Amino acid sequence: MILFVYPVVGATIRLGILARERRLDLNPIAPTVPVEHADHGRWVTGGMVLAVLVALFHNALAGGMQADQMLGFLLAVVGAAAAYVALLGAKGVVPKMLWAAACWFTLMLSASQPALLQWRQAFPTAVWQSHLWGGAALIALMLAAVVMQKQIAGRLWMRRLHVWMNVVVALLLATQAITGTRDLFMR
Repeated sequence: MILFVYPVVGATIRLGILARERRLDLNPIAPTVPVEHADHGRWVTGGMVLAVLVALFHNALAGGMQADQMLGFLLAVVGAAAAYVALLGAKGVVPKMLWAAACWFTLMLSASQPALLQWRQAFPTAVWQSHLWGGAALIALMLAAVVMQKQIAGRLWMRRLHVWMNVVVALLLATQAITGTRDLFMR
């Protein structure tokens, strides 16, 4: 996350500001900037999904997941990755929503495996302190942004919703950095 996702988040935010300046004719910027902003958003979301899958797989191996549980877990990991790839290729809002929901639910199913939950019992269980639930909200918001990407440019209310969602995303990224570091040091 630190090596790929956070730097791309910074670039995505910068490209979003430039796209806004272009739309408002404040700055003569190349017409490719909004497209690059959308591409970076998909890369950030894909990077987050991949980072979660790698972390879950690492925790499954470190947590001593049984062989009979591992097959189902691996199928869920592959299912989440496949759902994200299908989301990127889907046309229309409804298919995109279904693939995004499938990706998110599969990630949540993978993260809720008993072998993975055992080590978390030492950490605070309040939702606002939880790396798991903060990450769940973060991934849900990022997947929603990928779903609504085509509608953002043409509708003012969608642009405003996108901006506010991503303010929450920025706050969640900060808390994820803090709680993730805390969990690594406590483990």
